[in-house]
Amino acid sequence: MSSSRLSVRRYLVRILSTSICASAVVPLFAAASGDAAGPLPAGGAHRPLFAANSVPPITGDPEPAQVLPAPAPVAKTDAAAMPKAGDPAAKEEPSLTKAAPSESVTINLINRLVERGVLTKEDAVGLIQQAEADAVAARAQTEVTQQIVNSVAPLLAIPPQAPPTADIAPYSGQSSVRVTYIPESVKAQMRDQIKAEVMAQARNERWADPRTVPEWTTRIRLFGDVRTRYEGLYYDDGNDNTGAFPNFNAINAGAPFDVSGTIFSPQLNVDQDRARVRLRARLGVEANLGEGFSIGLRLATGDSNSPVSTNQSFGLANAGQGGNFSKYAIWLDRGYLRYELAEKAPPQPPPPVPPDGKDSRAGSKEVAAPREFVQARDRKLVISLGRFDNPFYTPTDIVWDDDLNFDGVAANVHYQIVRCFTPFLSVGAFPYFNTNLNFATNRPDKFASTDKWLYAGQLGFDWKPHQDFKVKLAGGYYVFDRVVGKLSTPYTPLHAEDAGDTDNTRPAFAQKGNTYRPLRNIVPTADNNFGTTNQFQYFGLATPFRVLSIAGQIDYNRWEPFQITAFGEFAQNLAWDRNSIERIAINNRGAISVAGTPGLYEGGNTAWLAGLRVGNPLLAKRWDWNVGFNYRHVESDAVVDGFTDSTFAGGGTNVQGYTFFGRLALSANVALLLRWMSSNEIAGPPFSTDILQVDVGGKF
Repeated sequence: MSSSRLSVRRYLVRILSTSICASAVVPLFAAASGDAAGPLPAGGAHRPLFAANSVPPITGDPEPAQVLPAPAPVAKTDAAAMPKAGDPAAKEEPSLTKAAPSESVTINLINRLVERGVLTKEDAVGLIQQAEADAVAARAQTEVTQQIVNSVAPLLAIPPQAPPTADIAPYSGQSSVRVTYIPESVKAQMRDQIKAEVMAQARNERWADPRTVPEWTTRIRLFGDVRTRYEGLYYDDGNDNTGAFPNFNAINAGAPFDVSGTIFSPQLNVDQDRARVRLRARLGVEANLGEGFSIGLRLATGDSNSPVSTNQSFGLANAGQGGNFSKYAIWLDRGYLRYELAEKAPPQPPPPVPPDGKDSRAGSKEVAAPREFVQARDRKLVISLGRFDNPFYTPTDIVWDDDLNFDGVAANVHYQIVRCFTPFLSVGAFPYFNTNLNFATNRPDKFASTDKWLYAGQLGFDWKPHQDFKVKLAGGYYVFDRVVGKLSTPYTPLHAEDAGDTDNTRPAFAQKGNTYRPLRNIVPTADNNFGTTNQFQYFGLATPFRVLSIAGQIDYNRWEPFQITAFGEFAQNLAWDRNSIERIAINNRGAISVAGTPGLYEGGNTAWLAGLRVGNPLLAKRWDWNVGFNYRHVESDAVVDGFTDSTFAGGGTNVQGYTFFGRLALSANVALLLRWMSSNEIAGPPFSTDILQVDVGGKF
């Protein structure tokens, strides 16, 4: 076979392979109605291509039979009678293999090549067989590809794929199958894509990497801090040390005090300087439960179960712990379940350049462009249940101490209206005292419950009127239900254990500063020597508390990362009534008169604090720093003294004075703090205190 014929043969093989795999194959040659060859054998075996001057269809939709003209009888004549080359008669003689036109271009091409002698019938048979073999190989490769897809479909969430159909179905003469041909390049791309997706999922889920931890550990966050503090407490020589400062918390936490006795009640230290080294260690964990839910737990040290301090004094020997290197107690500081639903809109474009072309940080005034008022970016709802951190915005500690945690349920909503303005709302209900199930323990008939709840709400906003300024302001209202002490039903206690029906109205924890009143209405009888003995007494708060608070701060960030922050808070007890307290108060009074009558009640219901801080707002790297000062004026009954700051003046209310402080980062996670506080008492006898604190702490 010549080289040109070989080239034509290779070309036709490629055409036939594509034709068989990519479209419905139609008959190559028309078959006579009496085709002796018959249908293709089952199982894909091949039969002779030409029989009775016809080729049956390999596959494809049935077509009308295309009959080649029958050859005319050949008369036995001599050679002279035969037409010569170039004779018109020779041109009109029909070819013996000429077929009727077909709708398939490929088949027409094969017919013409056979007619013109370029291909023999045997070559055509070989072409068809080779093309069929290529189609069978392509079908096998397609089945392998389909098996790969089916094996990884469950991992990649691919919908189930229908099994591939045969490229060349056994010829039945009735139907044919159409199959899409998948080129090798496409199959290679599919394999690479599937492999990449499977490997990506394996990496994300850490299927078999021994160097990584299980996936669930990525949803858990550990955090904690350790701080060591030196604290020096220095008392003024002019403080009144004649018994004018009863320790009401010590009285109410223990057995009732007999006010008819000849000994002093527990008293606060007002005249002897003290120094102590204190430790605070906290360890917490948060776990993401998915779908917006999380849980948290934190443990902390502490001298006692005080709600406003986690400090443990080294060597302190009280309540059965401390001293001689004894181990210290660990308390449950937090434990909560939280649900958070947050929405984040796409980031907004940078602020426009002012018309004068100057950068606003260089001194030009930026006016908010209308395009800044776009759809809200940040919207968040957080619901907390259990014991958790303070849910209210508190830039100062005159109402709530920094270490205070809340028991109960709280909801916080942030809803950004425009780009520079985000209102927020916080509400909650918190049980802060629950009556013992067996109160009173030594009586067969029990007393009514005196459960106490805090109902609180705060409404505020974040506002950024200029890129250098940020303002935050909030107003809160805090209602302390049943916090005021109540006078008991008249009775005569014979022993300290004889409870009164209002004993539970006394505060379970207190610092100092609030005004107190007696709780037990003791009837003078012969059993108590007509009121001169056995006067066992507890003390409760003399006023109810419904506190209105307005707090805020202004941040100036022109010289970032340095920031200037002015902050403050104003609080007032709206339930306070001077005349009512005057009749029952036993402390916060003026000097006793010459006649021996108690002085007038000098307490008040207002508190405020104003301060300034300069430097890095967050100590994020080594040598970051900030310094500041503040001044406060907290009258006796402005806030509940058990929940306010525990550091200034030793904790509590009825104080005024200033604080200077400075912080320095020794590393990204270690910082040094220096603080000096000086205070004076507002109402009652003189009481002045200076406190120095030096802290070194680390966190993770």
